[in-house]
Amino acid sequence: MAGRILIVVHQETSTPGRVGLKLRQRGFELDIRRTCLGHALPETLDEHEGAIVFGGPMSANDGGELEFIKREIDWLDVPLREKAPFLGICLGAQLLAKSLGADVGLHPESRAEIGYYPIFPTDIGKAVCDWPSHVYQWHRESFEMPSGGQLMVAGDNHFRNQAFRYGKTAFGIQFHPEVTLAMTHRWTVHGAHRMGLPGVRPRSTHFSDRLVYDPAVDTWLEGFIDRWLGFDRRERRGRKAA
Repeated sequence: MAGRILIVVHQETSTPGRVGLKLRQRGFELDIRRTCLGHALPETLDEHEGAIVFGGPMSANDGGELEFIKREIDWLDVPLREKAPFLGICLGAQLLAKSLGADVGLHPESRAEIGYYPIFPTDIGKAVCDWPSHVYQWHRESFEMPSGGQLMVAGDNHFRNQAFRYGKTAFGIQFHPEVTLAMTHRWTVHGAHRMGLPGVRPRSTHFSDRLVYDPAVDTWLEGFIDRWLGFDRRERRGRKAA
């Protein structure tokens, strides 16, 4: 067994999807916590090789109404302080940005990104890995760049900040590489009420575009997971031994 990865999801039926599958294929045990159901978060990540916080329908600004959102924002000090590998996906990236002092909010024209959209890696992003040309999105809110963060991937003028790095070990991505074909069916059915928002791709294109763009997303995810965990695992083990 390669060790445990902390997985934080935000609904009773949420799963880590393809990300979880690839971690299990690498021998990792998934320690799945549902903070929305009252599950506690660890006081340290000494017993975990990294942590991933996934998306959800709530907002990073809901800390005043949803106790578990505030608790997650406060808890993010743990991976940041310990320099443990951390990945925030969509809401998880917004929570990371907010914990670092950045604003999170709706688009001023009420636009959304739902479906496949192009992304454009920066020089910093290109130095980290090769990125796919299009990714699957499902969000209305987005994050401002936190102080000290490095923009790795940009979108178009509507949602510019798509992926950032903070230090060597913390990453936030706005898009959803975890989404499987079955998840696409579920999301587009349960989220049909969002299909009329400005900027959203028609439901049929979610499936036709998946055939075109998802193979590259899958290839990127393979390499990104290894990059995210590999070097930083060795660094952390060295610090623990010392």
